[in-house]
Amino acid sequence: MLALLKHPVFGRLFAAQVVALLGTGLLTVALGLLAFDLAGAAAGAVLGTAYAIKMIAYVGLSPIAGALLANAPRRPVLIGADIVRAIVALSLPFITEIWQIYLAIFLLQTASATFTPTFQATIPDVLPDEDDYSRALSLSRLAYDLENLISPALAGILLLVMSYHWLFGGTVIGFLFSALLIVGTALPARKPTTNRPFRARLTRGIRIYLATPRLRGLLALTLTGAAASAFVIVNTVVVVRSGFGGTEGDVAIALAFFGAGSMIAALALPGLLMRFSDRLVMLFGASTLTLLMLGQAFITPNWPSFLIIWALTGIGYAFTLTPQGRLLRRSAHAEDRPAVFTAQFALSHACWLLTYPLAGQMMTAWGTGPTFGALGALGALGVALALRLWPEGDPVVIAHSHADLPRDHPHLRETGRRHAHTFVIDDEHLAWPTNG
Repeated sequence: MLALLKHPVFGRLFAAQVVALLGTGLLTVALGLLAFDLAGAAAGAVLGTAYAIKMIAYVGLSPIAGALLANAPRRPVLIGADIVRAIVALSLPFITEIWQIYLAIFLLQTASATFTPTFQATIPDVLPDEDDYSRALSLSRLAYDLENLISPALAGILLLVMSYHWLFGGTVIGFLFSALLIVGTALPARKPTTNRPFRARLTRGIRIYLATPRLRGLLALTLTGAAASAFVIVNTVVVVRSGFGGTEGDVAIALAFFGAGSMIAALALPGLLMRFSDRLVMLFGASTLTLLMLGQAFITPNWPSFLIIWALTGIGYAFTLTPQGRLLRRSAHAEDRPAVFTAQFALSHACWLLTYPLAGQMMTAWGTGPTFGALGALGALGVALALRLWPEGDPVVIAHSHADLPRDHPHLRETGRRHAHTFVIDDEHLAWPTNG
């Protein structure tokens, strides 16, 4: 897996991702401290609103940005998004009002909603071999998990010798260094695309996504992953501090166990995906998450058991969501991949937009057991929908016919009206064949 880092393009892109993630991690810590300075005991409400704004920006603006920039060269788009993020981060130490936090988060996440889908859609073109791409997805998962472990520790060390305002400087450096790495990288050009109206570009990715059975299944499994991870992200501090009477260090330990489980799964996935189908691995991960949530609705674990459960949750989470890039890559022509990755970015964050407030509000109103029960039921719904929407077998090459096309259509000239090939939704294939 690490041999991929020697790839002249992927290695630099991965380094850009890592430094940007480290900067984002410092931003998360510093933003919490800034919110406490401005709002005191109401800091939780401020951060909750800020993260809701983040999700709204992801869901609402990423398809618009994708449509506007559909034909723009990738490198200027990525560099421009990094520069905007750096400028916004540079303004954060000078914020004196809560509304300014909300505005800054909106601008920052708008840039991220442009950067991330473009970045994700570039990797399949850089690594056309599916096994290499699977390893790249696992490396990306590891990068996210390492950021969750390293950034808080790095922030803690820096806070011993400086004010939290200087952490925003680390965020600026991370984004600028990411931009510099991309400046020196020769990215593959976008594939030639048909010149379509803005409205068609805006909806194309979601139309392809929702017309593809495996991607509908992916969305259902993303709901399960969002239900489990929302509890971990929102309520770990409540469970550890109030439920176990733990310290701030115990909160870090619990999150580290979740991250470690995810890392273990990421390391194992490339080998597993050579032996088992994406569907089987992802359903196993989502079923594991559902059983863990429903189990904790009725059984209260002790501290060591809780840590083991959090590690298993990390494993289930990575199994559920890490292979998603393989499905997206398989489900669209190269020219449509950016639109489909953007659709996944928006639709997946819509799941978190639902589960984040549910996890927080239910925990406050009902407590741990009922919250796990409700989120576990939501997770079970995701698994049930995936089983129904994503057929077993899921062939890539599908025999089908074209009663809707004239006999002299270019698509039929060599193969005839009935033929078989790798099937994706496009201009000649507007619906998935259900009976061959």
